[in-house]
Amino acid sequence: MLATVSSTGYKFVLYLHILAVIVGFGAIFLNGIYGRAAEKKKGPEALFLSETVERVGRVAEYVIYTVPLWGLALVGMSDKAWKFSQTWVWLAPVLYVIALGMATGAHLPNIRKMVQLQRELVAMGPPPGQGPGAAMAAPPQVAELEARGKRAAALGGLLDVFILVILYLMVFKPGV
Repeated sequence: MLATVSSTGYKFVLYLHILAVIVGFGAIFLNGIYGRAAEKKKGPEALFLSETVERVGRVAEYVIYTVPLWGLALVGMSDKAWKFSQTWVWLAPVLYVIALGMATGAHLPNIRKMVQLQRELVAMGPPPGQGPGAAMAAPPQVAELEARGKRAAALGGLLDVFILVILYLMVFKPGV
């Protein structure tokens, strides 16, 4: 039995859809700010911040997986108010799948490797004291962490753009 867009069942599923978007995407949308803060900290403080962001990101990841399920349910429950032939209905899931592929294939593995590198650096302990004129080379993890940080910033920014475009599609519904 189909519901109308004004039915309680439809509104409840819409509520779950919006809640999943807020919790899932909201939890990660500003990760660049946390990344910048971790960059300014050193050692255990930076690691603590990065591990916390990673843990929150893992929870958000599972919530994000539910977003299209609620959205597809809404289309099915809409009593044909929304159709898969409408641009916003088919384009949003396509963009979601592309963004999800980028996130799970490149961004999240990169973030996890960054946390691993930070753990290695913390385990090394503080650098030994340097005498006058002694130049100490940074461990290789530092250079890799910096490179991965730049990649994380670029991918995170691109994923944020995907979120904004999908949100635009949901609100303005082009092709209706």
